[in-house]
Amino acid sequence: MTTQPHQILVVDDDRAMRQMLSSLFREAGYAVHEAASVDEALELARSVEFDAVLSDIKMPGKSGIEMVGELRRIRPDTPVVLMTAFGSIDSAVEAMRAGAFDYITKPFEPDAVLLTVERALERRVLEEENRRLRQAVDKTASLGDLIGESSAMREIFALIKKVAAGRSSVLITGESGTGKEVVARTLHYCGAGADRPFIPINCTAIPEGLLESELFGHVRGAFTGAHTTKCGLFEKANGGTLFLDEIGDMGPALQGKLLRVIQDREVRPVGGTQSTKVDVRIIAATNKDLDVEMEVGRFREDLYYRLNVIPIHIPPLRERPDDIPPLVDAFLRKHSDGRARVVSPAALERLRGHQWKGNARELENVIERALVLSEATEIGPDEIPFYADERVTPEDPTEALMRGAAERRLTLHELESRYTDLIMERTDGNKVQAAKILGIDRKTLYRRAARRDPQKS
Repeated sequence: MTTQPHQILVVDDDRAMRQMLSSLFREAGYAVHEAASVDEALELARSVEFDAVLSDIKMPGKSGIEMVGELRRIRPDTPVVLMTAFGSIDSAVEAMRAGAFDYITKPFEPDAVLLTVERALERRVLEEENRRLRQAVDKTASLGDLIGESSAMREIFALIKKVAAGRSSVLITGESGTGKEVVARTLHYCGAGADRPFIPINCTAIPEGLLESELFGHVRGAFTGAHTTKCGLFEKANGGTLFLDEIGDMGPALQGKLLRVIQDREVRPVGGTQSTKVDVRIIAATNKDLDVEMEVGRFREDLYYRLNVIPIHIPPLRERPDDIPPLVDAFLRKHSDGRARVVSPAALERLRGHQWKGNARELENVIERALVLSEATEIGPDEIPFYADERVTPEDPTEALMRGAAERRLTLHELESRYTDLIMERTDGNKVQAAKILGIDRKTLYRRAARRDPQKS
């Protein structure tokens, strides 16, 4: 499919300047229109939706600044770049107040003009995408790649609409594969800072020693191999969003340093002595239960409350089967290579009944595999490749303990002993951690051990 060139309008009463600029933009691949006055430009704008307008300020009749105000009533989304040979701070401020995107002063370098207009076009594209995404939330209960029809997902859409424009920290929780990064990106791109950076980092993918340098940067010679000074992700994300995926796996020492940056809003590179102020929205995500992690001492409580200002929990896919049909449709469009492929009602019911341990990521994998293995236009239930269907899923030890206790009619004292044994096993014999999980002090744990029935059945 051929991409249509951007439509640019050049407005200047100086014919030579107008022709020079038109030639410059045509050579850069733009479709260019010309106007010698504001009235002529406005008349063109009523019939053509321009992607950007480049206009002189000083012209006979109406000025370029007056044109900005009138154009905003006709085409409110069209960015205007103003230019003048009589540049001053006052006229720049006046232009911005009128709604101009930017202001350049003659004489100027051609590359500078091209760059300014390119930035205006990028802003327009971002604003259009932002508006489209917001409309998607209102009309179809979908938001970009974030899809769902269940009440749980609709609540998440509504919450995103409320908090996207703010700068408060957000903590997204949910099992692996539920779409935590998709939610994070949606929050960023639905916000006022959609044109600012969105920088993700997986806290488990980088060793902790290197993760500190990635986040905060380092100065030359800070450690072996630091041959040059490096800017950290906090500085790169300044004004935008830093997404800390799998924050629950971050080590305690680095948690403390992260807390300091969040509190002080300034970052100091590894080995450096000077701090830099940063304005970064933090969105963190984890598939761990941070309440448990705090109880056993693996996650700082003060950091948790700094991150968990706005909590968003994504339920597992098995708890929201209403989201499976729209997700299936999306994955079919993504992986069908342009062919019209559908999933039969019987196959869809089979998909709805699956447990989806890998959530939406697993569902996408199954759909892609079915499309590859089947040549049929309609995918039937026998063509859904659940390779793990016949496997026996290991039962959760706690559930097994409770079920076995009920079947064997154990007393509460016997159940208490066996559950204590299980927790001790889970904590590798650490009595401090075990006592915290059990909600008792260590002395009580020792007394239980002393009176425990030695007979193991």
